[in-house]
Amino acid sequence: MTSAAIARLALGLVFLYHGLVPKLLFLSPDEVRMIEAHGWPLSTQRIAEVAGAAEIVLALAILLLRRSRWPLWLAAAALVGLLVDVALFAPELLLGAFNPVSTNIAALALCAIALLGERDATPPRSPPLR
Repeated sequence: MTSAAIARLALGLVFLYHGLVPKLLFLSPDEVRMIEAHGWPLSTQRIAEVAGAAEIVLALAILLLRRSRWPLWLAAAALVGLLVDVALFAPELLLGAFNPVSTNIAALALCAIALLGERDATPPRSPPLR
């Protein structure tokens, strides 16, 4: 297994875990704080369920669409966006031992390893015949 494949597998498992455990199976108090910090008039439980389902769908795309790079780019954008979101709406969560900064930076590194490894493994395209 290549380093790009290992990175893709690990990244998919990160999104699968974070979509399933702290959002769907055992709603985390930190997830509740992040959602409620926005002041949305929607159910916190429902938002967590939708977010969890979206993370699981992204995890499956990362794991199953191995020839597609878009799930990796989407994951990277989501990780940056969610980190900025936490910094703006619930900055106190950035201070804990297990916080979005350390998790997201590690997951972004997995995105980079997978993207760079897959780019290097892709044979160059030949120009079209005329």
